[in-house]
Amino acid sequence: MKRFAFVLFLAVLVLLAILFVNTYRKGSKQLQGVNTASPLELPDSIINHLAQAIRFRTVSNADPSQMDSAQFEKFIAYIGKTYPLIHSKLKLERVNQFGLLYYWQGSNPQLKPALLMGHYDVVPVIQGTERIWKYKPFAAEMAGDILYGRGTLDDKVTVMGILEAVEHLLKTGHQPERSYYLAFGQDEEVSGLQGGKQIAELLKSRKVQLEYVLDEGGVIKSDGIPGLEKPIALVGVAEKGYATLELSVTGEGGHSSMPPPQTSIGVLAEAIDRLQKKPFQARLGGAIGHLQDYLAPEMPLGTRLAMSNRWLFKPAIISMISQSPAGNASVRTTIAPTVFNAGVKDNVLPIEASARINFRILPGDSVEGVVAHVKKAINNPQVKVEKLGQFDSNPSPISDTASLGFRLIHRSIKRCFPDVLVAPNLVVGATDSRYYTGLTNNIFRFVPVRMNDEDLKRVHGTNERINKGDFKNVVTFFVEMLKGDRGEKVKG
Repeated sequence: MKRFAFVLFLAVLVLLAILFVNTYRKGSKQLQGVNTASPLELPDSIINHLAQAIRFRTVSNADPSQMDSAQFEKFIAYIGKTYPLIHSKLKLERVNQFGLLYYWQGSNPQLKPALLMGHYDVVPVIQGTERIWKYKPFAAEMAGDILYGRGTLDDKVTVMGILEAVEHLLKTGHQPERSYYLAFGQDEEVSGLQGGKQIAELLKSRKVQLEYVLDEGGVIKSDGIPGLEKPIALVGVAEKGYATLELSVTGEGGHSSMPPPQTSIGVLAEAIDRLQKKPFQARLGGAIGHLQDYLAPEMPLGTRLAMSNRWLFKPAIISMISQSPAGNASVRTTIAPTVFNAGVKDNVLPIEASARINFRILPGDSVEGVVAHVKKAINNPQVKVEKLGQFDSNPSPISDTASLGFRLIHRSIKRCFPDVLVAPNLVVGATDSRYYTGLTNNIFRFVPVRMNDEDLKRVHGTNERINKGDFKNVVTFFVEMLKGDRGEKVKG
């Protein structure tokens, strides 16, 4: 008995030693010795430029013929007038009518070009919600230092921020060593098939290879995360895939006074219930693993120990993360029933019932894997499962955090926001950057706007807004990015 107790004691000591070695063997991943950037003297006119851009109702539509093309033309004409140096010194191509592709020639042709991108289309304001807005969503009114309007966060902030930064640098006579493409799509909110995808296909046809791509997608989480109250710049190094499946059931119909044990609605509802009770497996690898590697050294001891030893604490970590919808979406493929169609009259049995289920696919899973999981979970031949297919995409590859592109972004954040921690992250939505796979191995997603949990709800929601100072920070960040890329290894 004493021998067993002694062996158990030794085992516990060994385990504790392993845990603490893993916890402390890796120091902070934050770049050190980065000098804070000197403040840029940016005029207040830049916020007026953004405000005017918001006033153009560039609402995209899945059916291009339903777009208000006049608003898109007015926006393009406006930026042509507002940024004269860009339009005289950079080459502009209009791709598929409304997609915009600029080329800024660098001084060193030996360097691969890079690409900065965003989109200038916006989602509509849901009918009936206009009254909830503090100010009219396309009026672009200022309240103190706050600009209200659809697109202030998603994503005219990126487009106008890049344009302001390039125009500023051109005024100073700056020429980058690396050549740059600036790509702005017109339909990202409805899949990007006419804009982002066509621009990417054009570059692929020219056999362009890019050093890196930077798109929207990550932000500065100003209120931190549980256990860490410091602001965190979440840089997307991967994004989830996308698929929508249609489930359908066909019954016999008839009079509601003589119903079968289950109508087509009942069969379909049961199938959806079975599916939601069999969620996809949660995982901590990939981009979320990188996130924890970057944040663990900054955490209090208990959390740091758990995050540094995920091999042992994985179930507890997943349980904690999965408590919130956002956290749950970061560790598994999600299942979201979004559309249900059935029935025509209350006393008539429905013949057909159908539902659409949207899936955001975790890296490591696939569209085909989603179909297989759904069929197995439902396990009912009465339920037909079909891919809609038009917008389907597998998850993106995971970009390299040791690459020049990530280190350049990391350093630029530290120069502009010295109080902010930087961490790679998984983007749970979809961006146009997914079309650039094949042009580069390194695609990143980030716009330096500080947002808390309440601000995040404003994206696609009501009272979308941005602080004037935050927009100036966006411009400053892009200036630092462009000035800091000298075609050499990024130090820090």
